[in-house]
Amino acid sequence: MASAAAPAARSDPARYLSQPLVSEIYTADPSAHVWNGKIYVYPSHDIDGPTPEDDLGAHFEMRDYRVMSMDRVGGPVTLHPVALDVAQVPWAASQMWAPDAAKKGDTYYLYFPAKDRQGAFRIGVATSKSPTGPFVPNPQPIKGSFSIDPAVFTDDDGRSYMYFGGIWGGQLQRNTTGTYDPNGSKTDLRADDKPALMPKVAALDGSMTEFAEAPRDVVILDPQGKPLLGGDHDRRFFEASWMHKYNGKYYFSYSTGNTHYINYAIGTSPYGPFTYTGRILDPVEGWTTHHSIVKANGKWWLFYADTQLSGQTRLRNVKVTELTYNPDGTIVTIDPMRRR
Repeated sequence: MASAAAPAARSDPARYLSQPLVSEIYTADPSAHVWNGKIYVYPSHDIDGPTPEDDLGAHFEMRDYRVMSMDRVGGPVTLHPVALDVAQVPWAASQMWAPDAAKKGDTYYLYFPAKDRQGAFRIGVATSKSPTGPFVPNPQPIKGSFSIDPAVFTDDDGRSYMYFGGIWGGQLQRNTTGTYDPNGSKTDLRADDKPALMPKVAALDGSMTEFAEAPRDVVILDPQGKPLLGGDHDRRFFEASWMHKYNGKYYFSYSTGNTHYINYAIGTSPYGPFTYTGRILDPVEGWTTHHSIVKANGKWWLFYADTQLSGQTRLRNVKVTELTYNPDGTIVTIDPMRRR
């Protein structure tokens, strides 16, 4: 099932800081990487399905992945053929949500969340000798995986870590005991005055296809050293983990979901803890916000998405803009709209 070609922009393109990278299909949740001097972007592929919108994201009915590539930001963008389809994944039933990718040796790894036949999100992995696929999936999801939004970071020592998780439709609140509870809360822990649900991290083993350890919490602290609370919707984690390293420090960034910010927290270890530091991206047009950060051609870039082409939450388009740092290492907040 493929989406129709995106229509012309429904409003003045000059209103937006950046323009869509492609308009042939709808794309979101971009994970960007630089390999062999080229930029590869691994987005989700939005389709115009029949399911009504709800708070659990049932209307996000994505079924496959297609990779974008470019030699430089601002240059021509190539949209490659289907890299992986849900029909090829033995354990997966639906909703191929936000993916990520990694490289080790001459093998490329595509990590993806999908619902199994019991309706629980798991995280799968597929491999290819090409960064654009096609990818061949493993027959089972990663053992011990759950929830959504895998993001794989490889440190300077070559060790790789997967960050993952999401509340509401991402089901993190339904996996608090280690077993998926289909009757769990639809939102979070429903405890505004208690520490918020945190994202997860686990080192990957040498095969890059399994966890080397049990997942642990990625603890996000306020500047006073206390965990962010569930009721702190402007700062607490919702989904969309990403990790990058700048000047020797680890920058964990994420979406706040229903308040529509991309925030970041800084730590000295890939495991954290991370101290909330500020906001990377103000709300985009559209409900969801999901990003990645990568250095290419001597500059840092923020990849993100909005709904410029469709005006519909379920039909998004990937964009990119430059990301800059202050002398103290903090990130300059980006406004995705041009204010007049």
